[in-house]
Amino acid sequence: MPTPLVRRALSGPAMGARWSAVFFAAEAFDVAALSAALAAEVEAVENEASNWRLDSVVERLVRAPVGEWLVLPPGLFTVLDAALAIGDLSDGAFDVGVGDLVRAHGFGHGRRTPDPQGIAALSGGARIVSPKALQLDPVGGRARRLAPIAIDLAGIAKGHGVDRMADVMAAFGIASFLVGIDGEMRAGGPKPDGSRWIVGQERPDRNERALSGVLELADMSIATSGDYRHVHEIDGRTVSHTMDPRAGRPVIGDVAQATVLAERCMVADAWATALMVAGLEAGIALARRHGIAAILVGHDGTTRSTLDTAGAPDPA
Repeated sequence: MPTPLVRRALSGPAMGARWSAVFFAAEAFDVAALSAALAAEVEAVENEASNWRLDSVVERLVRAPVGEWLVLPPGLFTVLDAALAIGDLSDGAFDVGVGDLVRAHGFGHGRRTPDPQGIAALSGGARIVSPKALQLDPVGGRARRLAPIAIDLAGIAKGHGVDRMADVMAAFGIASFLVGIDGEMRAGGPKPDGSRWIVGQERPDRNERALSGVLELADMSIATSGDYRHVHEIDGRTVSHTMDPRAGRPVIGDVAQATVLAERCMVADAWATALMVAGLEAGIALARRHGIAAILVGHDGTTRSTLDTAGAPDPA
């Protein structure tokens, strides 16, 4: 007779938010060991990819002299490689070279309020895109900047962290799980009763937290970007933390929320950001072109979706 599986839940701090893991395992399963392994993996991701840690590997890359190679941990190399690929596929709507914009508008480390002088200095000038300013060496597992860009991984690092958590679950032999960091989630196999994992979709409302619906997931990831949580007031206008790399400013568009499903959470995370930047109609056209499973919600409540046609592949 099969050993009955028990539902367990774990959580801890991660990337300015919380990581969580819900899973089914045998009664005698070593929950403490799994918890420690998950916490260690999330810590490793932060040490590699966090822009809030000045000693992280990505911050060392940003501070390295232009042209100097830096050997990267495999995980960070994977993130940067995917970021450049999705930047190309999204026609520049996703670009990790926006760290200067993030900090000037008060969303990065070292400054929590907008910097008017910094914003003015960055306005109107031509920007160097990361594919032209960041070079990767797959053979040596290293990277170098070809121009003084500031790399910010906020639009992809949490998703990567979730994927690393899923790898830990697999290493511990856990097949039925749901792991996440903040709004980025990845589901393993179905629950023991055969049902899928239920993930709530938040209504894009700055004034209250409420659900607009739910999605059922198995062997799939989900990520959501929106302009209704992390915001600042600048010159009487509310701006979000998502930057438009093409315009050189916070995104000003008609999308309030972008949700993407993909096999890897890192990919879903980056594409959710890209579609926010692209806009409602252009974004949904971009999603259809690349077979991305996406739901876009406009500020006027208009919803566009490709879930009826997309197969949720990994487009990068």
